[in-house]
Amino acid sequence: MSETYKFNCSDGVLTIFLSGRIDSANAADAEKEITGIRSANPCKTLLLDFGDLGYISSAGLRVILRCKKAVADTRIVNVKPEVYEVLDMTGFTEMMDVQKAYRILSVEGCEVIGKGANGAVYRIDRDTIVKVYLNPDSLPEIHRERELARTAFVLGVPTAIPYDVVRIEGGGYGSVFELLNAQSFAQLLNNGEMSVDEAAKLSVELLKIIHSTVVKPDSMPDMKTVALNWAEFLKDYLDAELYQKLHALVEAVPADNHMMHGDYHIKNVMLQNGEVLLIDMDTLCHGHPVFELGSMFNAYCGYSELDNSISQSFLGIPHETAVEFWQKSLRLYLDGADEETVKAVEDKARIIGYTRIMRRRIRRKGFESEEGRAEIENCRRHLEELLPRVDTLLF
Repeated sequence: MSETYKFNCSDGVLTIFLSGRIDSANAADAEKEITGIRSANPCKTLLLDFGDLGYISSAGLRVILRCKKAVADTRIVNVKPEVYEVLDMTGFTEMMDVQKAYRILSVEGCEVIGKGANGAVYRIDRDTIVKVYLNPDSLPEIHRERELARTAFVLGVPTAIPYDVVRIEGGGYGSVFELLNAQSFAQLLNNGEMSVDEAAKLSVELLKIIHSTVVKPDSMPDMKTVALNWAEFLKDYLDAELYQKLHALVEAVPADNHMMHGDYHIKNVMLQNGEVLLIDMDTLCHGHPVFELGSMFNAYCGYSELDNSISQSFLGIPHETAVEFWQKSLRLYLDGADEETVKAVEDKARIIGYTRIMRRRIRRKGFESEEGRAEIENCRRHLEELLPRVDTLLF
């Protein structure tokens, strides 16, 4: 007789958890039970979870083929290595979607080397780091980031490529990277192993490589579209004239197929054996560099403007050092432009930065706290000062 299989069905996806063995002795019973579950739970997608399946014979494989014939979108997930070898050898991995089981990894007690909106990065040992995603159903995000990282690497951007996907003990998923002896620029600055001048120089050199790289527009998001959404969100929170000016400035930025990182700061730049590497690629996009500079301004200055301690907790360096790093990076990026030009470009970046912060704070129920209201008002005050005197975001 076959095992009694557990199952669940939600939003047109039926998952059946197979267990034990499926061979010539019980294949007929197994198929009868699977068919009964499927008949009682009509579905568009059938997931056969092999997590507890220790063996499958040719008779069992024929059962799976008939499942595929009955439900076109049939997938096999959570497959143990020894069972995966059978599926691979018999060609099943070419006929349908087959996913290996993920090894389980604990990050308890591990050093946190970076945190962002989507997750945190931990050092597992001297050779390995893992990015743990906040979203417990993050597999699509992980695969998307891996594709973005691979795209950047192929185009010549020095970046770490994740080589494994793991389950995190306690829930969620992570991407594993091999980064032997790598340290973030934040760590190097904090430990005094790199000066602000040296870090800014190396950081800008990598940034220029990124911004000189042309990508296919449909390979990653268009940052102008994202920024327009930020601006449009503020329609009911700015005076009509200021809103129209903000929207017009962003709308006038031409299409640009040059790569951007989207979250470029010293925790996402690593030094490994003298080579500068980029990590955290889920924000990769394309667009005009003013959008990147706006994001950088926020990381170094904007988010910590009212609470300077945020620089220390977020970047690991004092606020004064973060501001110095931003200013030196901007001057290097602009290749020694005069101070008037540097100030003008900074004002353009600040418009993008404050627009993003204001929207972010409002969406996070900022009006409900004193701290939130202060940040929203600070952004509004800056935009009211900047928008009347800035006529273009281009430089």
